[in-house]
Amino acid sequence: MTDPPVELRHLRCFLAVAEEGSVTRAAARLRITQPAASRTLAALEDALGTRLVDRSTHHLTLTAAGHAFRDRAAVAVTAFEDALDAGRSVRRPLRLGHAWAAAGPATTPLLRRWRAAHPDVPLELLRIDDRTAGLARGAVDVALLRGPVDVPGLVTELLHVEHRVAAVPADGPLAERTTLRLADLAPHTIALNAVSGTTTLELWPADARPTSTITVANTDDWLAAIAADRAVGVTTTATPGMHPHPAVAYRPLIDAPPLPVVLAWRDGAARHPAVGALVVLAHEVLADTDGT
Repeated sequence: MTDPPVELRHLRCFLAVAEEGSVTRAAARLRITQPAASRTLAALEDALGTRLVDRSTHHLTLTAAGHAFRDRAAVAVTAFEDALDAGRSVRRPLRLGHAWAAAGPATTPLLRRWRAAHPDVPLELLRIDDRTAGLARGAVDVALLRGPVDVPGLVTELLHVEHRVAAVPADGPLAERTTLRLADLAPHTIALNAVSGTTTLELWPADARPTSTITVANTDDWLAAIAADRAVGVTTTATPGMHPHPAVAYRPLIDAPPLPVVLAWRDGAARHPAVGALVVLAHEVLADTDGT
């Protein structure tokens, strides 16, 4: 008896479930019924002979095998779409990932100027909460990343650097200061985004590091913790404009090193043909924005 075939629809269904964290939301995204999505996912697991999704908890999670298979499935789907695009006159959208803050104040000018210059290739901005904003697993074609990038197989282009700012409760004593130093934050609990953040305790001198931290998984939870006066945080100058919050105040952090901002893409033949044009335009837009 032969194993049932694995088709592209199985991979797309699994990736939708992995990204949405819910079979119901994945089904809505794929425009199929929830039972059909469940059957497709079960068929894929049967074909592979392993469980990809842990259904034992209220919130659906991937198993270890599911995490390992997700990256391979994403690359396979992307390669298939690239192969189709090579034979089509209409080019697929360029997917630009980011984990938070995108390109800061340059985000809207970048999207508008791209649309004017490249109307045949839509630029889609996607927020994905992981270290490479979905790039390593093929969810996007190119990503705006902050901090060092040491993932094998990725090419990076430095765009500019951003200075750091402190994020503090707006009604607290730290918000009354015009500038802050790392030492001012050290006595407080620090909110650390362990999934896509760039702040670690190594930012502080070894003999003056904070002793209390809380870990969050995304920018929304990071902001909520600070707004609730549970913690303070460190981010960059791009965040206040992209993630304003009435209960959070941002203050310049004058003794913290700046953070590089890069465009990154996968090396090799699978690169979207419009990546080069995006790199050129991003440099132009950031130069104009930084100069204003």
